[in-house]
Amino acid sequence: HCNFEFDLCGWKQDENDDFDWHLRTSSTVKLGTGPATDHTLQEPSGHYIFIKNSFFQLPGQKSRISSPFLSRKNKNCKVREAVIIFYYHMYGAHTGSLIIYQRTTLKREKILLNLTGNQGNFWQRKALTLSGDGDEDFQVVFEGIAGEGPKDGIALDDLTFSREC
Repeated sequence: HCNFEFDLCGWKQDENDDFDWHLRTSSTVKLGTGPATDHTLQEPSGHYIFIKNSFFQLPGQKSRISSPFLSRKNKNCKVREAVIIFYYHMYGAHTGSLIIYQRTTLKREKILLNLTGNQGNFWQRKALTLSGDGDEDFQVVFEGIAGEGPKDGIALDDLTFSREC
């Protein structure tokens, strides 16, 4: 489970993307550039990760963050399908896209979810099933794609894997 209150909890920024996800609080941002509170604490001082469209990113540029590897060698992970539960906030007329992948150690990627545009000015919960082929370990990748509005962005909070893996 990662609520981003202290750090990125082992999640890693990809090196081959265009820009990074940032750890931040609502109390440090200008009005209209993200959620009013985090999801965990429901307070402006609570933390989450965020990408914001800006003059530094061109529409279509990507930011990726990856989970630690999850082991398929764990017998329970083979028997039951694992799940990731997370909360997202995508608000603004020119919000880009959020794509969630499952990536194997051999770098094969499968899209689990693709959201584009304004999803509402509130935190939304999503649960995704992580299925797998064979014994190959895997990780989950969150990819944010910049949109066109300078105040619009995508936030993530409370990323939780089920206990099976």
